[in-house]
Amino acid sequence: MTPDGAGAAVVLAARRTGPMEALRERLAGQGGRVAVVVMDVTDRASVERAVGEAEAALGPVDIVVNNSGVAEPGPSLEQSDEAWDRVFAVNLDGARRVSIAVVRRLVALKRPGAIVNVASVLGLRQGAGVTAYAVSKAAMVQMTAQHALEWARYGVRVNALAPGYVETDINRGFFATDAGRAQVKRITQRRIGGAEELDGALLLLASDAGSYITGSTLVVDGGHMVSPL
Repeated sequence: MTPDGAGAAVVLAARRTGPMEALRERLAGQGGRVAVVVMDVTDRASVERAVGEAEAALGPVDIVVNNSGVAEPGPSLEQSDEAWDRVFAVNLDGARRVSIAVVRRLVALKRPGAIVNVASVLGLRQGAGVTAYAVSKAAMVQMTAQHALEWARYGVRVNALAPGYVETDINRGFFATDAGRAQVKRITQRRIGGAEELDGALLLLASDAGSYITGSTLVVDGGHMVSPL
C-alpha cells in the first residue's frame, strides 16, 4: 500500500533490499514515511528481527500485506519434494509466520489490525503445470478464513486478495509470446491487469473502509474466474 492520500507509513520488507530502494525513494519523494528492512519469510528469526526493526522505525505494525511468493512450475510427476517444499515454505508458511509475529504484538498492545494475504485465482481454480503454487494458494485462502475466525476477538481482520494475471517484470516476456497471448484470450476481459488495478481492492481490505469485512477472499481478475477452464 502506498501513502498517496491513504495516510499509511510503509515498511518494505524483502530478502534483498536493493530492489526496494527505488520504491522507497519514490514514496519518500511523495512525502511518505518509509522504511526498508531485510526479511526472509522462511526464517522465523529473520521475521521477528524485521518486525522489531519496523516497529523501531515507524511504530507498531497494524497492517500486513503478505505478498511473498514463488511458483516452481512444472508437471507434478516431475516435481521434486524439495521444489514442493520451497513453494509452501514461502507462499503459505511465510505468510503464517509474518502474520503471527505481528498479531502477537498487536494482542499485547491491545491494538486492532488488518492482514491481507495475497492469494491467487489459482487457489480457487486450476491451471496446468502449477500444482504446488495453486495448492499453496488454496491453503492460504483457508488459512485466511481460519485466522479471521480466531483473531476477530482481538480486533484483527484477515482477508485475502486473489489477483488474476497481472503484468510484472517477471511475466511480461511470457505474455508477449504465442502461448502468453493464447492465455490472455482465455480471460473474460481479453487482457491482463496492471498492478495499479489491485490498489482499490487492497486499500479496501487494509483500511477502515473494509471494517466489516473479514474472512473474505476478494477476486480481481478481469473475469478469469467466470471464463471456461
